[in-house]
Amino acid sequence: MKVYLNLPERRRESVMKHAWLKSKKDLVTFIAGNQEIMTLLHIARAQNLPDCWICAGFLRTRIWDVQTGVVHSTPVHDVDLVYFDDRTIDYTFEQTVQARLRNQAPDYNWEVKNEARMHVHNPNTSPYLSSTDAIAKFPETVTSIGARLNAANRIELAAPHGVSDLLTLTVRPTPFTRVNKKRMDIYRNRILKKEWKKYWPDVNIVLD
Repeated sequence: MKVYLNLPERRRESVMKHAWLKSKKDLVTFIAGNQEIMTLLHIARAQNLPDCWICAGFLRTRIWDVQTGVVHSTPVHDVDLVYFDDRTIDYTFEQTVQARLRNQAPDYNWEVKNEARMHVHNPNTSPYLSSTDAIAKFPETVTSIGARLNAANRIELAAPHGVSDLLTLTVRPTPFTRVNKKRMDIYRNRILKKEWKKYWPDVNIVLD
């Protein structure tokens, strides 16, 4: 077992030795058994927002931690909650929900976005059709993941590019990102900024 001295108290084995999540079904099982994720999914559902998901980096981080045998959970910068309401686009309302979430779960930096307006932040992009359409057009496939609880308390996953890249720590641009130079520039800048290999040395990054 390796010990990474630049990350105190963090011990890992090779992802090939430790990973047990092999499929979407395994992923659902993992989420169902993770108290932290389930608590946040319940909180998210209680906001009664249309087409609402917890997505992106928080889920990716928790999944990569379990795949690589991280003992102490990697800190997350924020918890992304997205919803889709093209009839009421109100930034102030998003901020109100965000403040409420931060009050209900103050250990997390919640970020709330109505994806009906977020296409403007993705170069040369038409309005999204839904939250899952937006998730499909995130910069990298490993971030294109969402989870929610339905009314029957069943976990639903949004994984428009499948889960193989996510479970094997393979970072590559989404098809939507790959066909546009400006979007690829955003992708490459994120690779530099995120420093994923610092936390998960087994990450494999595809740059083009």
